[in-house]
Amino acid sequence: MEFQDRDITSIEDFTRQEIAYILNKAKTMEPLAAKGSDILKGKILANIFFEPSTRTRLSFESAMLKLGGNNIGFADVESASVKKGENLADTIRTVENYADIIALRHPLEGAAKLAAEFAKIPVINAGSGAEEHPTQALVDLYTIQKERQKIDGLKVAVVGDLRYGRTVHSLAYALSLYDVELTLVSPETLRMRREVLRAIQSKISVTETQNLEKTIPQADVLYVTRIQKERFPDQAEYAKVKGTYRIDLKSLANAKKDLVILHPLPRVDEISAEVDSTPQARYFQQVWNGIVVRMALLGLLLGAVK
Repeated sequence: MEFQDRDITSIEDFTRQEIAYILNKAKTMEPLAAKGSDILKGKILANIFFEPSTRTRLSFESAMLKLGGNNIGFADVESASVKKGENLADTIRTVENYADIIALRHPLEGAAKLAAEFAKIPVINAGSGAEEHPTQALVDLYTIQKERQKIDGLKVAVVGDLRYGRTVHSLAYALSLYDVELTLVSPETLRMRREVLRAIQSKISVTETQNLEKTIPQADVLYVTRIQKERFPDQAEYAKVKGTYRIDLKSLANAKKDLVILHPLPRVDEISAEVDSTPQARYFQQVWNGIVVRMALLGLLLGAVK
């Protein structure tokens, strides 16, 4: 399979076979993540983040450093020339002179695809508005496969903000390539985007509900997301749905013993801290998995991993 010099703008860029290949390569990165490598020595990743990020940005930086490469970029629009009125196309055409690959996070949907059109080097979508977050979906799949030893045959429940949450859009597209039963749990006003729902319903079993209590006992994987306050055009509407769902020990009383609880983070109040010490909580392991998955992607796109 050929990955070198490819862009990653959507999880839909990949076939199931390509995803399996990436996940297998991520597994081979586990020992390299522990001891380090120099396979990307001399290569530079530009992290261009127009929105706040902790995990994604640091994950990409860590992945690049563990492979012997270097990082440049910015995580604050105030320190970039965008503040002076520079457009995205010019930013990308400038940055590509300094780096070998770009990871871009932007508040506008379609930004990554636009950047990929202008860039002569690979562009990775590190989050585009409320649209998609493809590398997070790969991290999620890797975590599910690692924890449950499979993806096919599982019952996956996705909970929270399914309208504005870009991680769940990419995850839904990715899961539609597998034999899973998907339950979408959200308030009525935050239901899964209709274009995503239409795309996946023809491929897998999908159920929409507002009832989390009845969903948890059936789930093999519980993927929880926060309500995306920053995406709401009307903060009064946010106030109506804030805190709709909360996972605590009481809500997990009837859960399967081998349930896997995931969260792309950051969390607000949707998962109680008391859940962190349960064997089902795997969201901080999910953070570590983000490093090895992104190591695999960087290696593949830059031609150091075959």
